[in-house]
Order: sequence, then C-alpha cells, then structure tokens
Amino acid sequence: MLSTRHQIFARLVITIFRHVTKYGRDLFLSLATSHLSRDHVLEWTADCPSGDMDWKPGEVSGDVEDRRDSGGVGGFSGMGLGAPHFGIGGAIVLLVLSLVFHRNLFMLFSGDSPSDQPVAASAPASNSDQSKEVQFVSFVLDDVQSTWQNLLPAQGGTQYRHAKLVLFRDSIESACGQAHSATGPFYCPGDEKVYLDLGFFEELKSRFGAPGEFAQAYVIAHEIGHHVQKLLGIEGKVQHMRESNPAAANPLSVELELQADCFAGVWSKSTEQRKIIDQSDVEAGLRAAAAVGDDRLQKMTTGHVSPESFTHGSSQQRTQWFQKGLNAGQMSACDTFATAR
Repeated sequence: MLSTRHQIFARLVITIFRHVTKYGRDLFLSLATSHLSRDHVLEWTADCPSGDMDWKPGEVSGDVEDRRDSGGVGGFSGMGLGAPHFGIGGAIVLLVLSLVFHRNLFMLFSGDSPSDQPVAASAPASNSDQSKEVQFVSFVLDDVQSTWQNLLPAQGGTQYRHAKLVLFRDSIESACGQAHSATGPFYCPGDEKVYLDLGFFEELKSRFGAPGEFAQAYVIAHEIGHHVQKLLGIEGKVQHMRESNPAAANPLSVELELQADCFAGVWSKSTEQRKIIDQSDVEAGLRAAAAVGDDRLQKMTTGHVSPESFTHGSSQQRTQWFQKGLNAGQMSACDTFATAR
C-alpha cells in the first residue's frame, strides 16, 4: 500500500504528465537518457540504412482526420469506451513511477483529478515537411487497410471495417480520454481511431535510434493491428480477462501488443511481395520494434530491467513476432496467446 505522501506525489507526477507539451516531453527524455554513454545511444543508429520505401506522394487519405489546428481540450474524461494502448512517452513516465513505488500505477491513470487547463500548442514544423509526412501517413494507412480488407475475410472470416487516423498536435480529446503527444501513437477501441502526433516520428529517429520511412510505417501498421484485434473480438476478450483477473493484466497486455507486432509483419509481407520495401526497410522495421521493447525503455530510464512490469514485450520478443508475421504472411502465425499458455 502506498503511503499518503507517495500517493500525493504519484498523482502530482501523473497530473504533470497530463499537461506534458512537446518541450516537456523532450526535456524528460533528455534527462532519462542523460546517464547513458554516447556509445550506448549511437549503437542504434550507426551504419543503419534509412529504410525509405518505394512510394509516391499523392492525395490525403479519406480515413485521415487532420485536427492539428484544433488545439487541446481542457479536462480529462477518464477511460471512456475503452482504454487506449499506452504509447512510448506515457509508458516511460508511469513505468518509472511503478518501479519506484513497486506498484502498478497505470491503474491510477484513469482516476479522477481536478479539471485541467488547456495545453499550450508547440511550434509546428514547416508546412512542406508536414505536407509530405501527411501524404506518407495517408499512403501507409491506405495500403495497410487495403491489405487487411483482403486478408481479414480470407484468413480471419471477418469483414474489415476501416479505422480512422487522427493527426493532432500536443493534445486532443478521444473516446478513451484526453490524448497527449507524450503518450505516443495509440489506438482507441472506443471510437476505432488511431491517434498520432507527427512529432513522434522525429522522436523515433533521434531518441530511439529507429530512422527511416518503414520504421514509421511499422508504427502505423502496429496500431492498425490493434484495430484488427478489435474486429476479431480479441481486444474485448482481453479486456474482460483483465477485469476478471487484474494480476494477469500485464502478461495479457504483452500478448496483445506482440500480436499487433505480428500483424504488422503480416502486412509487411504483402509490401515485400509488391516490391514496396526491400531488405533495408525490413531492417528498419526490426529496429523500430526493438527500439520500443520494454527492457530497452526500462534500461534507458532506470538502469535496470523488471520483466514482471512489462506491458509491451522485450525488444527480442517484439522483433521475433514481427519477423514471424513477415516470414509467414499469415494471421495463423500470430497466436501469441497460445504461445503464452
């Protein structure tokens, strides 16, 4: 049981987290990685091919909702119609606190808190850079969903329903509560939308050593993988299992995330067959999967690893399941839950 002082401190940090802007996120990650040696940081980027894909800029997808100019909405609405899948930034903050207090503080994130004030918007990137990024996101989103529109009925016996992808800056309201850039990209099952701040892609490259377009594509494909889980009923079953057995929440979360990695690999197999990607792109995807492994994030932030607190899987597990999907190109290769039993 946390002491009153620790409870107050934990809620204070979580409240600060809810107000994180791009500046605050970068500052936190700078502090978190400041103890790492230069060699430790550079080992992820040295001699790495960029992983650029064979694509042409075009129109913005009809499944993209660009809300970057709408600004943040005050107030945290709780977990709503379904909990979002925590992104890298949010997982780091809560993970550090959980390790310090030896308690799963992810549960506190949905607690009540005083009304928040609107979050100040950070300076946007140049229009030309953002325009190309939006077109790239559109290309990947449309390709991933077109692939699943064919694969899901054939391999899963379920019709595919398109998800939406919401571009935002700093913070935005979702059916799963208030979304912040620090949370990282995530899928909300409540409104069947992926939420993405384009600033994350620069962070993926500079902070986590995963450059290249296919590393970015992997992120989008992973989140759409969660949408596939929703359509198959897997997400709902896991949520029910979490509620009935809270002690199994972390292992279940790991299995869910690894399956989404595998589904991203299944899509990647299709792009490989169509010559959209090559081996350098595959390597970029594997680096991206490894970069967001729980063990690596824990090592970056605390200097040690606690497997019992994993929620997304280790770097080895994430690359392994992505590779399984890529090698097989079949959904049947992605039964992470059977492997865990």
